[in-house]
Amino acid sequence: MLTHKGTCKLETERLILRQFRQGEEDAIFENWASDAEVTKYLSWPTHTSSEVSKMVLDSWVEGYGKDDFYLWAISLKDRGGDPIGSISVVAQDDAIGKVEIGYCIGKRWWHQGIMTEALEAVMSFLFEQVGAQRIEACHDPRNPHSGDVMRKCGMEYEGTLRRSGRNNQGICDVCWYAALSL
Repeated sequence: MLTHKGTCKLETERLILRQFRQGEEDAIFENWASDAEVTKYLSWPTHTSSEVSKMVLDSWVEGYGKDDFYLWAISLKDRGGDPIGSISVVAQDDAIGKVEIGYCIGKRWWHQGIMTEALEAVMSFLFEQVGAQRIEACHDPRNPHSGDVMRKCGMEYEGTLRRSGRNNQGICDVCWYAALSL
């Protein structure tokens, strides 16, 4: 059983993970959601305007009213707080204490260890504060850097399910990783 806390502010050496705020649709749009290279292997479409980002943002902000809603804006401490990506619980099963995490970050911030830092903080929070027993994540095998992040955070590769997912490339294989609580 999970003890839900909602999206609490988390800090790391370089990052502040926090709730998204109204008025951040332009940063969302410009920093990652409008970039087809960022969304290439994701399950949601590339945003075509900041109005689309605003509609999505409105639904996120509404979600913060629920204790079982977990969605963090990733912001760099030295960048003034604008979000550069997101990390969230995209699925959960309270009965067995399982959560699935999804994430994305703007291309300008790839390969700098930022997503690894964010995922480590979220995993610690979910294990220690929420009581998760299993944290899992998946990626399209054509996007191996996402799997690198999972491995760096202590997740173990559990297998690839062939043609078991769909993303912006169509039907795809899905590589699954997980970490278990101690």
